[in-house]
Amino acid sequence: MIPAKDLPPPDDHVRVQRALLSVYDKTGIAALGAQLHAHGIELLSTGGTAQALRDADLPVTDVADVTGSPELLDGRVKSLHPAIHAGLLARRTDPSDMDDLAAHGIAPIDLVVGNLYPFDEAVTPATGAARAMENVDIGGPTMLRAAAKNYFFVGVVTAPSLYEALVEELNATEGHLTLDTRRALAEQAFAHTAAYDRHIHRYFAAQHAQATDAASAGEANDTTDALPSELALHEPHVQTLRYGENPHQQAALYGTPTQQYTKLHGKDLSFNNLMDLSAALRLIDEFRDAPPTCAILKHTNPCGVATADTLEEAHAQAFATDRQSPFGGIVVVNRTLDRATAEAIDAIFTEIIIAPDFADGVLGFLQEKKRRRIVRATAPARTDARLDVRSALGGVLAQTPDAALPPAEDTRNDWTVVTERAPTDAEWADIDFAWRVAKHVKSNAIVYAKDRHTLGIGAGQMSRIDASELAVMKSQKSELDLDGSVVASDAFFPFADGLEAAARAGARVAVQPGGSIRDDEVIEAANAHDMAMVMTGQRHFRH
Repeated sequence: MIPAKDLPPPDDHVRVQRALLSVYDKTGIAALGAQLHAHGIELLSTGGTAQALRDADLPVTDVADVTGSPELLDGRVKSLHPAIHAGLLARRTDPSDMDDLAAHGIAPIDLVVGNLYPFDEAVTPATGAARAMENVDIGGPTMLRAAAKNYFFVGVVTAPSLYEALVEELNATEGHLTLDTRRALAEQAFAHTAAYDRHIHRYFAAQHAQATDAASAGEANDTTDALPSELALHEPHVQTLRYGENPHQQAALYGTPTQQYTKLHGKDLSFNNLMDLSAALRLIDEFRDAPPTCAILKHTNPCGVATADTLEEAHAQAFATDRQSPFGGIVVVNRTLDRATAEAIDAIFTEIIIAPDFADGVLGFLQEKKRRRIVRATAPARTDARLDVRSALGGVLAQTPDAALPPAEDTRNDWTVVTERAPTDAEWADIDFAWRVAKHVKSNAIVYAKDRHTLGIGAGQMSRIDASELAVMKSQKSELDLDGSVVASDAFFPFADGLEAAARAGARVAVQPGGSIRDDEVIEAANAHDMAMVMTGQRHFRH
């Protein structure tokens, strides 16, 4: 541990005489430079920022003129020099520090204005390593950290949104910054650099996870290395929510949601809206390569899902699964939303409508109702490389995402028929469809489907037989015939009774992970009912 020197305390008010400006986001930088110049503050700068200040007819000293060294390595080395960092790190109340500056002809720097290249916007998990590393800023974070470390004497500003308050304080104090302001600005600077480093780490983690998944596809324990040795959540604050899951809970949204979706209309999304939205986008991602597909969700569970020749038909079949629950729910589609489907959705109150795009006139039509939210899906859910993180007493749980399933032809080749009767081609299509839906239903989960639309869904039950009975009850309530259907179970049937109940309801095919010590009994029951059964070898619990 490095001991602190016993130095006189810093002044509460520090006169800003010299400022270094080097920003990626140049919003308002010329106006800020003009205000600093009006207070007699000398301006230092680099590259494009210096040019922006000169274009505003402001006097600027290039960092290269201060360091006596030109920019090197295609601009990789600009500010990494003692003439800059000694000026930032010198403790003004330490005679030894000030003697060092004087001996080397270095002037103190009292203010840094800087923000970093948006690594998270420029680089995705698919970006090649060489290009990704070119987007890693070295000098910028170092400069910000140096200024923040020395906040007793130096101010640091990391966002255009802070310029107005900075200028107000300089005007009120005749060019000074208070210690409280410098401390608050330092906190934001460290948050800024920490978030930046987190984006870089996330890129490496995504690369490692992809490599691990490719090397060990389907092996449950081989993805351990995809998890970091320490979990650091540095997500930018996006929005303070009205409340959390319930009105007495506080809540906020953090992260970069605009990479995945954009809200086009309606009030701010609530905590529960955001949970539903995430569930809807993850579910529809299973059908990114499928024909027109529509899903209706409520409380993160699908009420009905269908794939058809048109979105209008898919919506009608999804709605037919459960005509009661969709009121106030979420509708998501995998194709441009057309007018006919939009009018069908509009027939009842729908909280959120999500589509990758909207046909001409559809957006205006949907915006006529002020209470609904309209969202455009801007990227597939699978592109979000974040870990699945949940709170737990005493800490957090983290796991790799339950990634979207591969195309249907691949699943058919990977799964195993374990019964005497094999599925027909039409049944294989329903097997793939039902399994994709069951993967997004809370456990215990049972899904009945036929002709690529759901007939009954049992979600969140304490026993699998209860989930099956609930799904059958809901199909009967909707007057849907389960004869010839496929039944999907998110985990294995622990006893033959669940399979036998499905057979009595009319199911002709079952799809499940397998792995029970009673698999043989379940298979025997399927054969006794002339059912086909497919085992996927992978369960999809959702708690």
